[in-house]
Amino acid sequence: MISARSAAAFACLAVLMTFSVPARAAGACGTGGFDAWLADFKTEAAGKGISQNALNAALTGLTPDQTVLNRDHGQKVFSQTFEEFSGRMVPPRLTRGSNMLKQYGSVLSRIEQSYGVPGEVLVAIWGLETDFGVNVGKFPTIRALATLAYDCRRAEQFRGELLDALRILDRGDLAPSEMRGAWAGEIGQTQFMPSSWIKYAVDFDGNGRRDLIRSAPDVLASTANYLKGYGWQRGKDWEPGSPNFAVIQQWNKSDVYARTIATFATQLARAP
Repeated sequence: MISARSAAAFACLAVLMTFSVPARAAGACGTGGFDAWLADFKTEAAGKGISQNALNAALTGLTPDQTVLNRDHGQKVFSQTFEEFSGRMVPPRLTRGSNMLKQYGSVLSRIEQSYGVPGEVLVAIWGLETDFGVNVGKFPTIRALATLAYDCRRAEQFRGELLDALRILDRGDLAPSEMRGAWAGEIGQTQFMPSSWIKYAVDFDGNGRRDLIRSAPDVLASTANYLKGYGWQRGKDWEPGSPNFAVIQQWNKSDVYARTIATFATQLARAP
């Protein structure tokens, strides 16, 4: 969600790069070998308040993941039309989406009272991102983020995300073994980048943890909190051209993806 949350958001022409990119500064991306880079990163993270326990648990024995690099460097321009993408994504999820609206009706009602975001929009995002929590991804998040931070394509962005992932571990939301998701570091049932998790995740089920992997109430409320944070207007529609549609575009900057969320939500709102 978020500037870098999904394949659609990342879709762009990739410039192929390898770990042999020339050095730019001491401890910079892609230089001195991964182990040396990781040692430098650990020092930085400790200086920014990450506990030694979290650093040891998450980073000991870490190696780069070539599969992640292949995914990142091999991205293509997203070329599906709205009709193609929405036609493929929405109809197979409509019945289950309607069932989820009913199953979590009381939770979604409380979330709308708190954040102003209707359940139909949240369920649409939930369904499109991970099939309602079924496909959250299997990549170890710390390893994926460290790989992307060491590579030089978007090093600073992913260095920041790696620090935030460690902060999630440090405050006890997840254990390192639980932190698995998409290849680019998105985690949870609506695919938050760690920076968005830190900023917007909420403990809506009241168990003391912000758990966007297992807790549907936390997932849905955190997604609503994200949208509210970007200016969602309570009681207003979300059709293209509206202020709330502009908020959906902050969730995913692909116009095709944002329009698909809006269409899915509208169909859910009209379902019997």
